[in-house]
Amino acid sequence: MKRILVLIVIGLVAWKISTWPVFLGWSGNYLSGLQGTSTAAAVSPSSAPPFKCDGRKYCSQMSSCTEAKGFLQNCPGVEMDGDNDGVPCESQWCQ
Repeated sequence: MKRILVLIVIGLVAWKISTWPVFLGWSGNYLSGLQGTSTAAAVSPSSAPPFKCDGRKYCSQMSSCTEAKGFLQNCPGVEMDGDNDGVPCESQWCQ
């Protein structure tokens, strides 16, 4: 019984190691994937918004006009533009 368990563990470890990126690189698949992601990673941070859509959707939850505009432009389901003119929180932040 111990031998079977040891063989299963050795087999699982060997399978796990075989999926490591170093071993995938020998076949060329991993290296070609890296080239495509390196350019995408270099472009993404510069175009990322300075905030995250974190569930806030009302003017009372904002701290500035700039923040409210960012949420209005980038986050779905916000309720900050009552008259639909594109200017959020007119009575509170963006006067």
